[in-house]
Amino acid sequence: MSLGDKFSNKAEDLGGKAKETAGKATGDEHLQAEGRGDQAKAGLKDAVEDAKDAVGDVADKVKNVFKKD
Repeated sequence: MSLGDKFSNKAEDLGGKAKETAGKATGDEHLQAEGRGDQAKAGLKDAVEDAKDAVGDVADKVKNVFKKD
């Protein structure tokens, strides 16, 4: 995962937490739900990026196994 993606996902997560907190403070259930949704979306993006990284690592290992010296 690129550093930019990490920052973007973290910012989305923190923004979601802020929305959720603001929603709780004001009694706005819609804002709370939107904040939880933003957090979930950021978590999903992190999971997808981690999976991509893992696949890339496995592909590199396979390449090295079949690499002719």
